[in-house]
Amino acid sequence: MSASDPPPAPDAVPDAHAALRVQQGIIWAVAAVFLFALLNVLVKVLASTYTVGQIAFFRNLFALIPAAVMVAVGGGLPLLRTAHPWSHLWRGAIGVTAMFLLFWSFALLPLADATALSFSAPLFLTALAVPLLGEKVGVYRWGAVIVGFFGVLIMAAPGGGLIHAGALVALASAVAYSLAMISIRKLIQTEHPSTIVFYFSVVSTVLTGLVLPFVWVTPTWSDFALMVLSGVVGGIAQQCVTRAQGLGPASVIGPFNYTALIWAALFGWLLWGEVPGLRVLGGAALVVASGLFILHRETRRRIAVVKAAPAVTPAAGE
Repeated sequence: MSASDPPPAPDAVPDAHAALRVQQGIIWAVAAVFLFALLNVLVKVLASTYTVGQIAFFRNLFALIPAAVMVAVGGGLPLLRTAHPWSHLWRGAIGVTAMFLLFWSFALLPLADATALSFSAPLFLTALAVPLLGEKVGVYRWGAVIVGFFGVLIMAAPGGGLIHAGALVALASAVAYSLAMISIRKLIQTEHPSTIVFYFSVVSTVLTGLVLPFVWVTPTWSDFALMVLSGVVGGIAQQCVTRAQGLGPASVIGPFNYTALIWAALFGWLLWGEVPGLRVLGGAALVVASGLFILHRETRRRIAVVKAAPAVTPAAGE
């Protein structure tokens, strides 16, 4: 800046800091999406030889490494104190269920198809938030949910009209994932994000470990390395999601989650020769558009609530 330039406005530095935080949040979000896509590839590769239960166990076990590191960096043992152990247990149980069903869907469907169907989670989350969180959902968001579910039907029901078994598994995973997100919404009000991730890794490792003796297949050293890698990659991806959500607003960060379909299509084509059909692409477009619209309306609603008095309720159309 030259001597003749006017001094920056008083709020210029805070605005610059806010913009930098959002940019960092986007970087973390993109990294998380890529890492989860890589995790999905590892799971699909392993699922041709090993059971979903065994894959899930190692994914959760070795995710404890980055989870423990983040707890140590974030505050150490005091960070593990919690007044809601049963809530963590429920979050772990429903999260393991979602993970198990998602991994199973990768074994039953092309990678891009399973990923596209997983995008229905925000639709279920919107619907379930009414009875479970007491949220008000107006006609616009309900309309988006209906359109999104129409897109799901297009993807899930091939020409004959019968829903593919793999699609049902993927949709069940989306329902379980939305329940897990609801539990996180409740926990995040009192718990540190790293605490939630750590206890999820512990609970999910214990739960999947219970079934391990019944599904065990001794892995080769190369496959064992892939299992270790899946855990570390999954754990780091969870931490990236946590950082992204803490740095940027959902209205900015959320849309980047849908880039997972690009990675899924690319990896599916390169590794297995899978090419998404027009049915999947068309249905996915409706689901993604509905999810983005719901995210937009939800962001507007939250901004309105913050600006208005606490007693003000969302407008009828929200």
